[in-house]
Amino acid sequence: MPLTPEAIDACLPQTQCTRCGYPRCRVYAEAIVSGAADFNQCPPGGDSTLDALAQLLGARPKPLNPVYGARTARQRASIDEPVCIGCRKCLDVCPVDAIVGARQLMHSVLDAECNGCALCLPVCPVDCITLLPVALPAVADSLWPEYSQVEVGRWRARTDARLARLLRKSRATVQPKTVAHERARMRAEIRAAVARVRTKKSTPPKNPA
Repeated sequence: MPLTPEAIDACLPQTQCTRCGYPRCRVYAEAIVSGAADFNQCPPGGDSTLDALAQLLGARPKPLNPVYGARTARQRASIDEPVCIGCRKCLDVCPVDAIVGARQLMHSVLDAECNGCALCLPVCPVDCITLLPVALPAVADSLWPEYSQVEVGRWRARTDARLARLLRKSRATVQPKTVAHERARMRAEIRAAVARVRTKKSTPPKNPA
């Protein structure tokens, strides 16, 4: 049975943190299948992910590549709301839409949805975001000791929903520009045609030799 990105993706914790060198867990999974990436580049997954991927790939287990960072305990983001200036930079980078708010209004983190990816920290211009430890739940039914299957599935779904929303927004932005460009082109062609006709009418016919 051929190895699929879906099978690899199922072994990843869906933090979408980009620490593996790829923009999303799914893209990293595709890179593993294509041979462009090794399977030991996921710090959040830790030994659980490394062992599962090694078994799936039929490869010998190997430690996490330190180039991609070290394993850290699970955390979640917290915003110092009185300091927040409402710039929405953190909203734009959150891969699972775990931050709510609007421009020039206070932002807040949905604790239950935050996966601790930490992508919001470097973009905050006033350093009002910190990471707090998360009490570990009982996740006996999960591949990971710190993430439940329900959470991981929800993060994957929220990532997919966010990407679909951004794609719709991008298409809605591009389409009016495309229509306007096409209309401008047609008007230019019509003006050029009218000018040619007027020039032809205003040019006296040549006298026969």
